Amino acid sequence: MRPVSDGELLLKDLSTTLFASLPRRDQRRKGEQYLRGLLAAQGRRSIRNIAACLGDPALDQSLHHFICSSTWDWMPMREALADWLEPNVRPQAWVVRQLSIPKSGRHSVGVGRGFDHHLDQEFHGQRAFGLWAASERASAPVNWRLLCADRPTTDGGGPSPSAQPRRIGEPRYGETTDDCATAVALDFARLHDAARRPVVLDVPVEDPAGVIRRFDRAGVRALVRVAGTERLSVEDPTLPGHGLGALEARRILDSAGGLRRLVGWPDPTAPSGVRRASAAAVRVGLPGADPGLPGGRDSGLVLVGEWDDPRRRPTGLWLGNLAGAPASTLLRLTKLADRVGRDLAGFGDRAGLRDFEGRSLRGWHCHSTLASAAHAVEVLMAAHGETEDHAPKIPA
Repeated sequence: MRPVSDGELLLKDLSTTLFASLPRRDQRRKGEQYLRGLLAAQGRRSIRNIAACLGDPALDQSLHHFICSSTWDWMPMREALADWLEPNVRPQAWVVRQLSIPKSGRHSVGVGRGFDHHLDQEFHGQRAFGLWAASERASAPVNWRLLCADRPTTDGGGPSPSAQPRRIGEPRYGETTDDCATAVALDFARLHDAARRPVVLDVPVEDPAGVIRRFDRAGVRALVRVAGTERLSVEDPTLPGHGLGALEARRILDSAGGLRRLVGWPDPTAPSGVRRASAAAVRVGLPGADPGLPGGRDSGLVLVGEWDDPRRRPTGLWLGNLAGAPASTLLRLTKLADRVGRDLAGFGDRAGLRDFEGRSLRGWHCHSTLASAAHAVEVLMAAHGETEDHAPKIPA
């Protein structure tokens, strides 16, 4: 008898946890088939290719119904995935990152013109914001939200979205990037006690101060990427600029050179496996904020700067409500965004995160949930040093 591989044990363990919320045995069976198909299919992870990979093209229709029309709730499954990742990834933070999904048509929900700041280019398609459980070892997405600037007349040929009850994770049409990126974290925090660890918002938001206020009011610690032109007040009386009112963030950091400390963190792309940079953390406030309100002197805001070259201006700036934490800890938290970027580039397309071909919002959420689980398996197998063919082992 062929011994059961570590990959098969991992997949079976995840399937048991992931599909426990599905009330019917046939739904749990379809869920495991779809997950195995995502892992084993070649090329685009379309429902047709998944069915063919499972050895029965006739499964196309039943899998399509399971993803696009069945009434199962994806949120309990996402919470189960987050629970399963706890001992396997040991997340240090939640990272919010945009996923750009190019689309040639215009009828899928959320399609429009967008900008990918990671690629520094415009594209036509969907903009999804993922919440990733991340450690320095591995990362995987656990929640998704689709940015929808305009309300469609129908949801992919189905009934109007306004005629159906809104679920957590479904968009509010007309919301901004700031709204969407913040909500994907805070919605999950309310359900999954995500306040236990900080959120790293790797998104160029338009109003960092407003975003930080939202996290602060929710009791969630957060670090938000900011531009050097963001205006803040210096709240440390020992530093230059204290009492001068609103100053640009880069000017504040330029004057805090004495606070810089060399920090190292694991990075497999570095020749030595460790990368280093200088970092400093300055206690700041939001201009005009009352002392007792978020952004005032009692709220504990901190500006974090990173320098690849100490003779130049900082290359990374972050604003957070984590004053009191050392600069080394804060910088290493921001570097979890790089971990997410590497895992997305290495495994995201293999897991099918961009491959849903339907038009409906429900189908997109259901597919994205299972593709997130497939991504988790791929990442952990790579972390274990094992690659194998996850061919389906359950009959159609």
